[in-house]
Amino acid sequence: MTVRRHDPDRRNRIIDACLDLIAEVGLSGVSHRKVAAAADVPLGSMTYHFAGMDELLREAFGRFARGVSDGFERRMSQATDLASARTAVVETITRDVFGTQRDLVLTHELYTLAAREPAYRELTNAWMSRSRAALERHFDPVTARMLDALIEGLTIHRALDTEVPRLDTVTEAVRRITTPAPLPA
Repeated sequence: MTVRRHDPDRRNRIIDACLDLIAEVGLSGVSHRKVAAAADVPLGSMTYHFAGMDELLREAFGRFARGVSDGFERRMSQATDLASARTAVVETITRDVFGTQRDLVLTHELYTLAAREPAYRELTNAWMSRSRAALERHFDPVTARMLDALIEGLTIHRALDTEVPRLDTVTEAVRRITTPAPLPA
């Protein structure tokens, strides 16, 4: 009689290992075998827990996007007025959500996958919807959409530029977007 090893966290370890591997080698370097090795699980565990690589990637990127959204919502929920909401957006851009190279790489790997595979746009659309909802607690929907685009755009710049965006530049960009335009005379 074979004794089964009780490992209730195995599925979570596989998902975490998949994200770590994507961040390290890129999506094109990920395989069942490599993820199993990184998670220190038998290769057969991959097919036991996931119907295929697509399901694993959806779970992994879904977990990543939810984690980023959760952090953003926490940051924005702490704001109590316009000034603190602006500060929360600046802190998000400069410190929180995309604070690590790992997060930047995972974000861009997901964006690239979603650009090529429409089914993954469900994940990116849910992420954007949550971001805009968090922003709409403090800003009108049009401003929230502009801020969301600013956050995404600065994230791309942060990933690709050799210079980190300057705090004063980010602060000024947020101020400009969130300052109501004067009414026409």
